[in-house]
Amino acid sequence: MQSRMQNPAVVLSDAMKPIQQVFKAVHSGGVDEQTLELVHLRVSQINGCSACVDAGAKTSRKAGVSDEQLHTVAAWREAPYFTDEQRAALALAEAATRLADRPDAVNDEVWDAAAGYYDEKQLAAIVLMIGVTNLFNRLNATTRQIAGAWG
Repeated sequence: MQSRMQNPAVVLSDAMKPIQQVFKAVHSGGVDEQTLELVHLRVSQINGCSACVDAGAKTSRKAGVSDEQLHTVAAWREAPYFTDEQRAALALAEAATRLADRPDAVNDEVWDAAAGYYDEKQLAAIVLMIGVTNLFNRLNATTRQIAGAWG
């Protein structure tokens, strides 16, 4: 397997710094690292981005995500390993990633559940993590970035 090109954010180096600034902002939003990593991993799974799933599993492990959570994040609704707060963030991540799957993709029920656990700053961090993960998934999947190639 071979990538089609380098990641576009690497090719256009002026793009990488602002993306990294968004990540920095996300991590200053008050959401625990494990939840952010689970959101990243689940979004990447939905989008089929092997490079981001691979990297997300590694960074999740470093953040302290348990093996049980790593192994079952794709089936988080049926697995007992997630907190209610994590479940709300994962539901928001799925809804915001699958915007075209249904009208009102991020409905009030999903939003209100997340807003019941997270304040506005934390919600901003989660939504930005979802957005930047979707961005990287699209860049990497389109250019066929190789899982594990970024170390």
